[in-house]
Amino acid sequence: MRLMNVLIGIAVVLVTLVYSTVYIVDEREKVLVLQFGRVVATKEQPGLAFKLPFIQSVVRYDDRILSRDIDPLEVTPLDDRRLVVDAFARYRIIDVNKFREVTGASGDAAISVAGDRLDRILSSQTREILGSVASNDILSSDRYALMLRIRAGAINEALKMGIEVIDVRLKRTDLPRQNLDATFARMRAEREREAADEIARGNEEAQKVRASADRTQVEIVSEAKRESEIIRGLADAKRNAIFAEAFGVDPEFFEFYRSLSAYRNSLKGQNSTMVMSPTSEFFNYLKSDVGME
Repeated sequence: MRLMNVLIGIAVVLVTLVYSTVYIVDEREKVLVLQFGRVVATKEQPGLAFKLPFIQSVVRYDDRILSRDIDPLEVTPLDDRRLVVDAFARYRIIDVNKFREVTGASGDAAISVAGDRLDRILSSQTREILGSVASNDILSSDRYALMLRIRAGAINEALKMGIEVIDVRLKRTDLPRQNLDATFARMRAEREREAADEIARGNEEAQKVRASADRTQVEIVSEAKRESEIIRGLADAKRNAIFAEAFGVDPEFFEFYRSLSAYRNSLKGQNSTMVMSPTSEFFNYLKSDVGME
């Protein structure tokens, strides 16, 4: 029984020694081996590794690409048109020794400290770069070139912390809330002014079209009247020629026809009254030889 207890104790000691000596490096992390707080080894390759038990300890850091959202900040471009910029960055730890030295912590605490410092670096670079151009450049397709400039400016500062900045992106670029109403009002006024200009130009063109149509109408009516007068004159001349020819052929019949036409035009209606002398030539063809005897 005593032997069994001894064996169990030895096994526990061996297990403890193995556990304190052997550690695993994951492919998603980098490891620092510390001895009395001083870095004695750096492990970046995944697999099994060994350390001195109880004397040395292991500190792990994330080796993956990390993302950091920057708090929205106001920038003032060259045209003094303030903008609210919301950006994010992607980075990774490339020098764990320097990273630990700068942050003075490990694990999530070190990531938090480094993130705060990276925020200040990116905010400074963002204000500096975006403050050197006009707001239209920030809102246009040239924004990609501006993001590259921000990243280039942040790289050198981030390297001092053992961090490599991989990418910087501007997620949102808006006007401050207090400026939106004024901007929308100005845009509305510009659109209304453009609409008024279009209406004025339309009315001007309409007046031109109406004037042209009226002039064309007058010309067409005048031309039609002129042609009608010509046709009427030609017809009257032809009619007079026919009358003259008929008069020359049979004057008595012509006089009779003209008298009938005069009667038709004069004795219209049911109550036509004419006061004339009975011996007037107008009634020559109405007189009866029997009645006159």
